[in-house]
Amino acid sequence: MIRLAAQEATLPGARLEEQFQFALDCGFDGIELSGRGDGVFGARAAELRRARDAGVQMCSAVMHTPTFLGSFEPEARATAIADLKVLLSTIVEAGGLGIVSPNAFGVFSRKLPPFTPPRSQEESRRLLVEALVELGEHAVREGSTLFLEPLNRYEDYLVNTLADAVSVVEEVGSPGVAVIADTYHMSIEEADCAASIEAAGAHIQHVQLGDSNRLEPGAGHYDWPATLAALDRIGFDGWLAMECGLSGPTGDVLPGVAEILRAR
Repeated sequence: MIRLAAQEATLPGARLEEQFQFALDCGFDGIELSGRGDGVFGARAAELRRARDAGVQMCSAVMHTPTFLGSFEPEARATAIADLKVLLSTIVEAGGLGIVSPNAFGVFSRKLPPFTPPRSQEESRRLLVEALVELGEHAVREGSTLFLEPLNRYEDYLVNTLADAVSVVEEVGSPGVAVIADTYHMSIEEADCAASIEAAGAHIQHVQLGDSNRLEPGAGHYDWPATLAALDRIGFDGWLAMECGLSGPTGDVLPGVAEILRAR
């Protein structure tokens, strides 16, 4: 059974309860939250508990912070680790499963000038694994999961494909760290999205949705039936969360997305 989540920022309403009802009316099942750093998300703990107790389904949160695990400056990297620990603890208050985090977003691309990052790929991988081991231990204690997100080659310099993420997660070896498949990034990096999903298998515990043009499913040329069938074959039973722009008003777009993804 497909469970669909809409992005918190796209849903109208002053309170999560109102946003959740809007999502339900559009054929969705829940909300993916915005996980802001600097203590902002952590300060929402009481709000999230109230919403959870009122029946709001909040599956996860996306790391929306200025620094990342793959930041090159040690202080920035330490800040990212600290922010993620707060996020991993707080998502439990929402009844959610975990936090989506890439290695780095927009920090560096080996496909754009100056092409050569300020440290080796081997050292960057070592530091990422080291951070994820620490964060995986924290996630297990808190009862949550960090979902490592591969980004396309223009947005991250290290983890670009599902196979990249699986390799890192297997080296980390923690039940607190898993893989997220983002269809927009897959449309750029994977030669065969369905085959890549099957190869990653049970490592995939969360999915984010974006068509080939980074708009909602159905707005581009992504092969949704093939991806949904592949997810079925690996026994995926997690959430599919919107992580994309919208081609029109939320209330006009979301019902069509639900119709496309449930029509199989």
